[in-house]
Amino acid sequence: MLSLLAAPALYGQVASSAKGGNSTVWVGGQVSSFNPDYGNEDIAGVGVFADYNITPKLGIEGQLRWLHWHNANDGQETQDDYLGGVKYRLLRWNRFSLNGKFLLGGVWITYPYFTDTKISMGSGSYFAYAPGGDVEYRASKRWAVRAGYQYQILPSAPGTAFGGNSNGLTPHGFDVGVSYRVLGVR
Repeated sequence: MLSLLAAPALYGQVASSAKGGNSTVWVGGQVSSFNPDYGNEDIAGVGVFADYNITPKLGIEGQLRWLHWHNANDGQETQDDYLGGVKYRLLRWNRFSLNGKFLLGGVWITYPYFTDTKISMGSGSYFAYAPGGDVEYRASKRWAVRAGYQYQILPSAPGTAFGGNSNGLTPHGFDVGVSYRVLGVR
């Protein structure tokens, strides 16, 4: 008797609740080029990222980036970023999405050695907040390509004042990457 009463309730489920939520997890890799806001040359590197999309519009993103190439100081100038925060889809058109994000975390910098003045600022680690955005193209249900921009603000970094007033640093740059959906139904 109980099974006869329960059978109509099983058919009353919404399709998405029977299949799961709207959450997806994407992981990927990227290449980046940044202006470090100290020195004259951009630095480049690689990174990894993960997106956990809680809803179709709101998600959480984590990024790890290692900028160790293409500088004028033979590898003495590096920047490593470890950031995480929120991501929001602002616009979607066909397979394209425009996303805004706000990340927080740490940035580790090894400053260049200036051969003309024989001065080295050494290295340091700094709290950073980083607004940015990206354009993503969903190539298939599992693969996506994206290009983004990020503007980092390091308020406690020494800037380039060399003993004068510290105005912080504002590294900024571009990245291009590819991601793969590892979990989710969308």
